[in-house]
Amino acid sequence: MRSFLLIAAAFMAFSTAITMGTTEANAVVCADGIKRAACVGPRGAAVVRKPAVVCRTVWVNGVRVRRCT
Repeated sequence: MRSFLLIAAAFMAFSTAITMGTTEANAVVCADGIKRAACVGPRGAAVVRKPAVVCRTVWVNGVRVRRCT
């Protein structure tokens, strides 16, 4: 009888540890590089190319200014 109770207690402890110990990580990690940005999540990765920088010269109060967007 004592061994049966010991085995039952061990089984209950093991099943509780398995049930409570499983959690999933749902973090999203993003990196911003020079040419493109990339994000990695639970469903895979996505890479996004950055648009090209366009510079133009405009006149502001009689002064020539270069603006890049």
